Amino acid sequence: MARKSAPDPILLTLFANRFMSVAEAMGRSLQQTSISTNIKERLDFSCALFAPDGDLVANAPFIPIHLGSMSFAVKYQMRLHEKDLKEGDVLMTNSPHAGGSHLPDITLITPVFDTETREIIFFTASRGHHADIGGILPGSMPPTSVNIFEEGAEIISFKIVNAGVFDREGLHEYMVERPAQYPGSSGCRNIKEVESDLKAQIAANHKGVQLLQAMVKEYGLQTVQDYMYHIRMNAESSVRNLLREVAKRAGSNVLSAVDYLDDGSPLQLKVEIDEKEGAAVLDFEGTGYEVRGNLNSPISVVHSAVIYCMRAMLDVDIPLNAGCLVPLTVRIPERSLLSPSQTAAVCGGNVLTSQRIVDVVLKAFHACAASQGCTNNLTFGTGGKDKDGVAVAGWGYYETIAGGSGAGPGWHGTSGVHTHITNTRIGDVEILERRYPVLLHRFGLRPDSGGKGKWHGGDGVIREFEFTHGLQVSILSERRTRAPYGMEGGEPAMMGRNTWIKGRRREDGDLVDDCVESEEQRFINIGGKATVFMGKGDRLLIETPGGGGWGLPTDNTLQEAQPHKPTWEARGSIAERAGAQASF
Repeated sequence: MARKSAPDPILLTLFANRFMSVAEAMGRSLQQTSISTNIKERLDFSCALFAPDGDLVANAPFIPIHLGSMSFAVKYQMRLHEKDLKEGDVLMTNSPHAGGSHLPDITLITPVFDTETREIIFFTASRGHHADIGGILPGSMPPTSVNIFEEGAEIISFKIVNAGVFDREGLHEYMVERPAQYPGSSGCRNIKEVESDLKAQIAANHKGVQLLQAMVKEYGLQTVQDYMYHIRMNAESSVRNLLREVAKRAGSNVLSAVDYLDDGSPLQLKVEIDEKEGAAVLDFEGTGYEVRGNLNSPISVVHSAVIYCMRAMLDVDIPLNAGCLVPLTVRIPERSLLSPSQTAAVCGGNVLTSQRIVDVVLKAFHACAASQGCTNNLTFGTGGKDKDGVAVAGWGYYETIAGGSGAGPGWHGTSGVHTHITNTRIGDVEILERRYPVLLHRFGLRPDSGGKGKWHGGDGVIREFEFTHGLQVSILSERRTRAPYGMEGGEPAMMGRNTWIKGRRREDGDLVDDCVESEEQRFINIGGKATVFMGKGDRLLIETPGGGGWGLPTDNTLQEAQPHKPTWEARGSIAERAGAQASF
């Protein structure tokens, strides 16, 4: 296809925003038509547009870990189906080896056909985290999983809509019947909710199809695809300039960093910058072997973390897209925890190891101190199989909990915020207590948990639950044995801690009322990764890590600084909701 020699700067900005607005409209549709707490309230979903070759074109600011890896999923399905796609088809996938992140993140992909030539001109895609897709524990995020079969339904490719016909029977086979065949595992515990949310994703994708076809009708296919190309070139050029500036500032073309997971597994990175070309090789040689647990991270997630870091270090307003990766060569050692085998457990790699990858990249580029390095994944629920192996209906709840962000040269870290690759909200306490058998006793900042420095790290949070019925409760977390580091003399932040507060019970199992808040309570540190059956009246106290400090602490420990803010205006569904709440 012929390309314009130089883009019109006004049209370049216009199309960048038009593409982003399509993704935002998809997100609004998904939020409004979904029913689960996870998608409707917590906003744990992403929507994006892709070129005919599967490259990411534009997205709204949803979940960074979704957006960087969804291109892998689109390209995998393109190779698998090639000429098999037709109007009215929607593909469904969640396999980490088909461009997925972890199994609860289900991706739906819809081809966009030109209304005249009937050729594929775009793809729209949405990825949502579904609270339960089967596996050995409610919530499908088992802290102790050792293979992928224990984590729920794995779907490499399924045509959930075929020529406009929704395949409900096929969905139930993939989501309910197949995962239940693995010993100790259940199928999806709440298939009605999952089915409803998947239909909301289908509708969101269709919204994007309609808007893209309207854009093509307005401007013509040639112009739209020309500017799609120019937007990617603009991102590529911005990253090349960033790499040149970093090499010049560091006085070296070689950067390196290493950090460790709580189990001691190293994540090692060496960056070699070609200053002339504005290119770089990011080599993770030296990273630890695949682990027996679930902290293995699919290759697509590694690329998500890298593309996020590049975009985050750019102080210009451009959509995150495939152009950000063009100047980069990412090398991942075979048999490492960043390139796991087909059956390796991965549910923690997407939400925990990815955070550590981001910390390592930003440490190598000397951008900021470590953030909390965790998403503090809490799941609880009921259901599965009875003693005879018969499926029992149930439900699962999932949430991630904020912490502190790291400080940098000229700004304090932010307290009580989701950091880096996650961008979700916490569940509203009113909705949480109305829908689930829990009471929330405390939710607030964890004082002095951020690292001290010339610029202080942000504080983590405290979140304390009481369970009003016996429930299976799981926590999957990091930074419980290794503190988020400071930089340039800044102090490390406090590590996180998970405590089971257990009261004395009568022989019938009920809690003794007079031991509540008394010396007869037991405080049990359950570690970073645990599954516990908590009885009625038991409490779980989660204290999340802070962010590291930057610079040597001085006598003036309250050094004033403006909070670090990007030069662009916040936008997207989260920003819109925050603006609506602020207007009341």
